[in-house]
Amino acid sequence: MTFSEKLFSYGTLQLEAVQLATFSRKLDGQADDMPGFSMTLLKIEDASVVATSGKTHHPVVSYSGNPADKVRGTVFSITPEELAQADAYEVSDYRRDRVTLASGVSAWVYVANHSPVPPAAK
Repeated sequence: MTFSEKLFSYGTLQLEAVQLATFSRKLDGQADDMPGFSMTLLKIEDASVVATSGKTHHPVVSYSGNPADKVRGTVFSITPEELAQADAYEVSDYRRDRVTLASGVSAWVYVANHSPVPPAAK
């Protein structure tokens, strides 16, 4: 496997059960922070996603641009195929953007569809 993609998760993709259902393996990752973002909860309407995560509300982030805001999470190394599987898992209320984490790592992250686009992602 070629782990050429980085994926930052602050929510359910950190759960072992979701990883096993989505990727058929447990992911290894490192703790990191995503500066300039704030987090809220989103009600999930997709029954299969609720069944996989066991949660009716998932965290969702939006770009705030405020350097004092940050979201803690985990950055995972995954394959391009696994990135496509993560896309399939996420509901349409999310979009995938590229961000620069506090560590300097460039990673994909799922943000709220209505979120402003971070400068690095434009």
